[in-house]
Amino acid sequence: MLEEAARVLTLQAGFNTAVVVAGTAALGMAGGTVGTFLLLRRRALVSDALSHATLPGIAAAFLLGVWLGLPGRSLPLLLAGAAVSGVLGVLTIQALVRFTRLTEDSAIGAVLATAFGLGVVLLSYIQSLQVGGQAGLGHFILGQTAAMAWREAVAMGVLALAAAGTTALLFKELRLVAFDPGFAHGQGWPVQRLDIALMALAALVTVIGLQTVGLILVVALLIIPPAAARFWTERLGAMTVIAAVVGALSGWLGATLSALFPKLPAGAVIVLVAGGFFLLSFLFAPARGLAAAALRAARLRLALAEQQALRRLLVGGDASPVMRRWLAVKGFHRNGALTDRGRAAARAAERNRRLWERFLIDHPALAPATPDWGIAPIDRVLPADLVRVLEERAR
Repeated sequence: MLEEAARVLTLQAGFNTAVVVAGTAALGMAGGTVGTFLLLRRRALVSDALSHATLPGIAAAFLLGVWLGLPGRSLPLLLAGAAVSGVLGVLTIQALVRFTRLTEDSAIGAVLATAFGLGVVLLSYIQSLQVGGQAGLGHFILGQTAAMAWREAVAMGVLALAAAGTTALLFKELRLVAFDPGFAHGQGWPVQRLDIALMALAALVTVIGLQTVGLILVVALLIIPPAAARFWTERLGAMTVIAAVVGALSGWLGATLSALFPKLPAGAVIVLVAGGFFLLSFLFAPARGLAAAALRAARLRLALAEQQALRRLLVGGDASPVMRRWLAVKGFHRNGALTDRGRAAARAAERNRRLWERFLIDHPALAPATPDWGIAPIDRVLPADLVRVLEERAR
């Protein structure tokens, strides 16, 4: 099993398998790249409605193909129908928000449910027809990676790379619209056109991901990688790269697991792998992860308790046994009294407290953005000239 896994991971398990794994990785990379701006633009639910709106387009394209005498099960025809109906779904949402009093989430819910219901009805009708090729249309709901031919996988990979590349070319414009659309509009940028371009890229990723992860789960590739990347950084460029890497790894590892265990649905496995990356990011990311936040909070509590104990000991008070042992470890307390280092640290802690109190009295609305501003040395947080003024006023 390990040897087979290594062969699949290194794209040596056969041409078709290698192409499918590589194409799925490219799809995940595109999903993470485009999804970063969807997340920041607060358009994640719109992408969900878009994916559900593709189902009636798939069914309608099949019926059109049968009526025209074309192969109804033709993948290009079905994906073209999915793209048209997905875009119509997004435009319907925008029209409802613009011309009615419905909120965006209400419009999304209405379009999502209606489109999906219509698609299910059309699929049921197709199954009752006496025509060939209708079998397998239901796989677009949950995806069927194993059924992809190598030409389809190559096309998926090329289109995914094109979506990621287009997003990179529009990086500056999309960044401006994502963070400050009002300023962008005031500066003359075409905000509405950029929004449409972003949704077009999301539609492209959704359509090319239908056969891989299905219309229900493809939205996960647009949301989970950027959500995981958000825990790791505060910079948009780094977040976009991390989201692309997470998406690519999710597709690569998910497709590999699906190849090793054919009975497992590939789309669900890919999404579960992405969910695993999200969980790891949520728990252990150094920037905003749960463990890092808990560690920073514990350090702040310890620093506060240490300063309070030093100030009490400086004026002849007492501290808890645990804190005395901690101060002894740091060389601040020995033989029941403060050491020279301990007295210096205690005087610095007392000065820090007085200056911060003075600062809050003089400037109550100007609290610094750093989370440890009341505990950290004030000279490190505030400008030197302001600290000198506070010292004069605190005397």
